[in-house]
Amino acid sequence: MYTSQVMRVFVIIPAAGIGTRMAAGVHSAAPKQFLSVGGVPVLVRSVKAFLDVASVDAVCVAVRGTERERVEAQMQEFNLGPRVHMVEGGSNRQESVGNALTALECDDDDVVLVHDAVRPLIDSATIERTIEAVAKHGAAIVGLPALDTIKQVERTADGAIITSTIPRERVVLAQTPQGANFGLLQRAFAEAEADGFEGTDEASLLERAGVEVTVVPGSPRNFKITQPGDIELAEFYLNQTEGAR
Repeated sequence: MYTSQVMRVFVIIPAAGIGTRMAAGVHSAAPKQFLSVGGVPVLVRSVKAFLDVASVDAVCVAVRGTERERVEAQMQEFNLGPRVHMVEGGSNRQESVGNALTALECDDDDVVLVHDAVRPLIDSATIERTIEAVAKHGAAIVGLPALDTIKQVERTADGAIITSTIPRERVVLAQTPQGANFGLLQRAFAEAEADGFEGTDEASLLERAGVEVTVVPGSPRNFKITQPGDIELAEFYLNQTEGAR
């Protein structure tokens, strides 16, 4: 679908999820990626954040077939242009990203980033640092240092029992984008599919395939909209940014 001649940068945004944690409140009528933040749909903000980075060649959005018309209309309404493409999403994140990887005709050294559709406040500087980290190290994710004490627990019928304390300096909270050179990411997905393994994110598949993944510092602003109140928090951050200009 998309051909490369020199090292290029592609972004995959899986947006086929339905979401269940917005069940309460006024935001329950639509999947999270279609809710509005500051008058702009969450998905549109996420896509535009990557289009604002000059080195990004294309953004591939994985959507459910029933939502394709709506997404196409939103992309046209906000004039996001010819760099945005769509593929059929799968029944889970891994399948959606896999479908998009299949649609990409890349060289092994091309950079492929995957970003959550519902992290609309990712900034250009973080995206650029992630691209640079993938180009240098082969694979990278955005991560946030843990501020709270982390406890490892064992689940029992009566609740959780602490088994150990994990030093905070050894822990990061994974965000997106996450990415790798196309060849590495493709191999990690192929191996997971062959073994019937389903990971929690792209980094988990890369780790399983023996690929070292470096961490790029993230930001609290780059949070994932998952529950009631998150839209208001996103708008708060957005107003702070616009007020500072």
